[in-house]
Amino acid sequence: MLLHDTALLFGRYARQTLRSPFQIFFGALMPLLYLLLFGPLLTGLPLGGKGDSWQILVPGLLLQLGLFGASFAGFSIIMEKNWGVFDRMRVTPVSRLALLLGRVLRDAALFVFQAVLLVLAALPMGLRAPLGGILIGFGFVALLSVALASLSYALALKLRTPQEFGPAINTLAMPAMLLSGLMLPMTLAPGWLDVLSRLMPFRHLVDAVREAYIGHYTTPTLLYGVLVALGIAALAVTVGTRTFQKAIA
Repeated sequence: MLLHDTALLFGRYARQTLRSPFQIFFGALMPLLYLLLFGPLLTGLPLGGKGDSWQILVPGLLLQLGLFGASFAGFSIIMEKNWGVFDRMRVTPVSRLALLLGRVLRDAALFVFQAVLLVLAALPMGLRAPLGGILIGFGFVALLSVALASLSYALALKLRTPQEFGPAINTLAMPAMLLSGLMLPMTLAPGWLDVLSRLMPFRHLVDAVREAYIGHYTTPTLLYGVLVALGIAALAVTVGTRTFQKAIA
């Protein structure tokens, strides 16, 4: 029942996305601009991290894609609330968990596809990374997308208008980006800022993907990043499911 409902809803939302190619490619525009206009500035600079500048920047841009893209996924829920879609869901026998999973799996598939485009664009610019590391990076994008999309939908169910939702997400996402070291490794930061950034879970994901991009698959940094990503995703899906259950009770 759960698998059937999830597949059904995933297909519905995937078809909606495919009918809007602009949404598919526009979402990858900002990371691509960073890649094209910011990336060349880092070439040859001592960045204090492992690997070259592209092995440092591209993993950060991949997770930036998941961070900002998935965080704003809740906008669609607000529109559905305003259109009365949620009122109709109350009388359906569809699993409440499937209502969430169908959406977040669509989001994860979308952001992984955009991540593939980003990596393909980075290769002719000088990115060199093992295939295994690139695939691990896509896995982290998927987990981060599932986690943040779940929390985004949960928050959207608590708010009434897009005017409330947008500023709330920006207030949360910007500090997360700055403290995670997405653009530059936090080892360049002053000691106090480096310590503070270690309290931000996303930093451990960024560090893990950077390890994978230089072919280090068995380091504690990568293992810890995997555990953090799985933990965040599990917690976020739990919170999102409970919020859906209350909203459609």
